[in-house]
Amino acid sequence: MVTNTVGAVILASVLACVVTTLGIYMISKYEEWGNRNVAYFISFAAGVLLSVSFIHIIPKSIEMNRTAPIFLLVGFMGMYIINRLVSMYVCQVHDRTDLTVGIIPMIGIGLHSFIDGIIYSVTFNVSIFTGLLAAIGMVLHEFPEGVVTFLLLERAGFSKKKSVLLAFLAAALSTPLGTLVSFPFISRIDRSALGLLLALSAGALVYVGATHLLPAVEKEPQKYSFASLAMGILVAVLIVISQG
Repeated sequence: MVTNTVGAVILASVLACVVTTLGIYMISKYEEWGNRNVAYFISFAAGVLLSVSFIHIIPKSIEMNRTAPIFLLVGFMGMYIINRLVSMYVCQVHDRTDLTVGIIPMIGIGLHSFIDGIIYSVTFNVSIFTGLLAAIGMVLHEFPEGVVTFLLLERAGFSKKKSVLLAFLAAALSTPLGTLVSFPFISRIDRSALGLLLALSAGALVYVGATHLLPAVEKEPQKYSFASLAMGILVAVLIVISQG
């Protein structure tokens, strides 16, 4: 069981890294295509991520520990505070266009991707099924994350080559790094503590879906983005029901 969990966590985090890298490559090679279709990836990922969090991960965390809702709130607000502090600190210390337009989002995305790696460790230690559910939404949102990171860096004035490199380091490589750093510690804790960590992870996932992905969907003009969002919700619901 432990061997299976280790393999699943590593596979998920590496897959996330590969998908993010693919997003960076596609947008650097086919920028027009990427800008035209990224809304559909974001919409579908938002649907899966939020649905999985509310109908499986959150109830599972409460089942494992009754105080999980408190940690759900801590996870959500913690992500909000971290993002705010990163932006505020860098903005105040460095009054430069390339930092405000490119570097700040890159730092935020890098931190978020590192936390993604930790979430893989937590969810797969709860169960392979819980890990897979979380991984589906998370891996899907990695593609647009790579796209967005590259575009912001390029628009900030960085060369295409430097934008690719920085986007890869921040958005792609940080996820397996987060997994490798966290897994040895998380795999040793008991079920009750794991439930609290799962609630923290759920709060982070809801934050990502509600404050990063959904607002991005609302800004996109594509008429089928809502259908893509609904499809993501449907897929998540069907997967959970089939395992119920």
